[in-house]
Amino acid sequence: MSRIYFNCTPFDKGDVTLALESGVDGVIVPREHVQQVAGLSRCTVWAAEETPMVELNAKADEEAVLQRLLAGERVVLARGWEVIPVENLLAQSDSVLAEAGTLDEARLAAGILERGVAGIVVSRGAVSDLKDIVAQCKMARTREELQTAVITRVESVGLGHRVCADTLSLLRKGQGMLVGNSSAFTFLVHAETEHNEYVAARPFRVNAGAVHAYVRLPGDQTTYLGEFRAGQEVLVVDYTGETSVATLGRVKIEVRPMLLVEAQVQTDDGVKTGAVFLQNAETIRLTTPEGEAVSVVGLKPGDRVLCRLDEAGRHFGMRVREDIQEV
Repeated sequence: MSRIYFNCTPFDKGDVTLALESGVDGVIVPREHVQQVAGLSRCTVWAAEETPMVELNAKADEEAVLQRLLAGERVVLARGWEVIPVENLLAQSDSVLAEAGTLDEARLAAGILERGVAGIVVSRGAVSDLKDIVAQCKMARTREELQTAVITRVESVGLGHRVCADTLSLLRKGQGMLVGNSSAFTFLVHAETEHNEYVAARPFRVNAGAVHAYVRLPGDQTTYLGEFRAGQEVLVVDYTGETSVATLGRVKIEVRPMLLVEAQVQTDDGVKTGAVFLQNAETIRLTTPEGEAVSVVGLKPGDRVLCRLDEAGRHFGMRVREDIQEV
């Protein structure tokens, strides 16, 4: 997940204010203005004199930058960088920063190796594009590859602690979070965007499932629903696989009657089976391949819903390779 920084050199307070209001993660200013800018917002402020721009014109430049990064130095790849050298650096360092002077350059930097550079430094000349750059590179994410699963079992299983995830964003029809018993098989649990005669829509909420369930996060990570905390960034996914990031504003864990939902996907390697525990209530919904919200209380074997397949194996949410089975 790329962070967005604005390089306000030479200094202009109006441009700094615009950058902060646009949602950048930090700004770069001349050293004499660092303390002043730090008082405007709780964000990262770097001195320009301590954040050098480095050109990549030859293999020797790439190797020199890598040594500086591995030594803990902060350097920025100046505009004119090419993708292959940046890929080489990303393969060996998680601290690569790259300058961008246009929205297209920022998009490119955010998508290299499907994870992007650690930080995009937006040059002063692109100040008018800052809001678009933040919206498309910081909030937007790579696509998730979703599969159609066929429901095989829906069964009441008694009471359990379930997690409501209330975000700072208004979600729309077709969006939700990827949740499951296993990180290898997650279901697209739909946000509460739909009205019914008993309960008003709450489009900021995903009633996501039982506390033990995995939920997919930005940056190819997972966590347990029971570990959700206010202020945490979460991954929002729509039925086409498009992703964005939302921030949790509140987490509600309450005892409720639960359902076990099982489904399977036919793959080239055979049948993959997954399960999720969801609250037994009409307002909790999974997502169909057409982007419709289908209530769990009406689910029956043969119904089709969206899921995501992966390889099992996580340690503290990070992907690991090991022999593991989750059922």
